[in-house]
Amino acid sequence: MDDKVVYTLCERVDAKNAAQVQQEMDELSGDGSCDFVIDFKDNKYISSAGLRAVLFIQKKMKKGGGSETLVNVSNAVKEIFDVTGYTKFLVIE
Repeated sequence: MDDKVVYTLCERVDAKNAAQVQQEMDELSGDGSCDFVIDFKDNKYISSAGLRAVLFIQKKMKKGGGSETLVNVSNAVKEIFDVTGYTKFLVIE
């Protein structure tokens, strides 16, 4: 892997801004060969649109030989990942 890239999510990721968040992460992750870290320290809420953005990057990283790690995920947001089954294939530290 080339580098470690950290992206800090905003407080809310929902239908209003998920496309912008996905675009920012897509640009930062380059060709998908990096260690991409999504920092949830400021995030309080993520909708299904936000979950899709996280999944999009996870697939890109897998295809490019990189990795995706989620850090500083609150219990409330982690519960959303649990309910949706995302914790089965995402790395959450």
